[in-house]
Amino acid sequence: MISVLVTGATTTVGESLVRSLVADTRVRHVLAVAREAPEQAPLFSHGNRLTYLQVDLARSRHVRELLFGPARDLGVEVVVHLNQQDSGFQRGRRTHAANVEALRAMMDLADRHPTIRRLVLKSYAVVYKVSLELPVLVREEHPLNLSPKAPQYIRDRVEADLTACARMGLSSYETVVLRCAEAIGPGTGSQLFDYLDAPIAFRPMGFDPMVNVSTVEDVVCALERATHGSGEGVFNVPGFDTLPLSEAIRKWGTPSLPLPGPLVSKAYTLRHRLTGSKFSYGLNRNRLHLGLVLDGHRAADVLGYTPSHPLDWPVGGPVADPRLPA
Repeated sequence: MISVLVTGATTTVGESLVRSLVADTRVRHVLAVAREAPEQAPLFSHGNRLTYLQVDLARSRHVRELLFGPARDLGVEVVVHLNQQDSGFQRGRRTHAANVEALRAMMDLADRHPTIRRLVLKSYAVVYKVSLELPVLVREEHPLNLSPKAPQYIRDRVEADLTACARMGLSSYETVVLRCAEAIGPGTGSQLFDYLDAPIAFRPMGFDPMVNVSTVEDVVCALERATHGSGEGVFNVPGFDTLPLSEAIRKWGTPSLPLPGPLVSKAYTLRHRLTGSKFSYGLNRNRLHLGLVLDGHRAADVLGYTPSHPLDWPVGGPVADPRLPA
């Protein structure tokens, strides 16, 4: 039996993971942390196997107090790091501290921790470079988006991913990086969910890329397998449904309007200013033109993970890509 520390526990994925770990007989105790006060996280009631703490991981001192206080006292062996700002419009030092510096501080301290033996980072498919010269179906060795012109949302995720990868084989603990397909649903921070769940979806004229989407259940399943596994490495975590963007729009039941790319950008900029929507065309421009599908064969072979939870589309059923593990 192991004790597990889950950061970002009040996110949709975090809450589902904590619930699943508490119900897992292989887990002795779950230490859940997030920025929200306990009264703002009523789903996490303290019990014999669950402790919730309010911690601001953007402050390195708080990370030290967490790891060498409650985490050491509970004998935490596995850290599952989900702490990331989910808005594409948040920028600046504070955002970078939450997205990157918190992970760096945690990895530095974990190297001197008496009980931690494994760290699992939930990364994102957006770290990959999308280009006409590159394949749409991407494996783990696919180039990352290292463009200095990329939005901070993407740069921070790439930096966090590479920070974790750089420690593999050099630390006293094992490091696992899961590059997850986008989990579609409310509260997930999904850009594509905000794109689909709108009165109208503006689509770049002349383009219909393939998209691969996941569910919270499949992401949690992959995180659990990585938590209980051994060894380290980078793994793509695809979703069950792979389909053209136009078909995803149709299955969501959203009216679609093809527009020239520059007009799509202006339309979503205006929408954000008027409604505060989270969808950023700048973050998704390449994906809405060229597409990206994760190859999950390595996760299937090593972690035993295959996507098994199709998205509950409002219109019609799921569509599975035969190139992904069955």
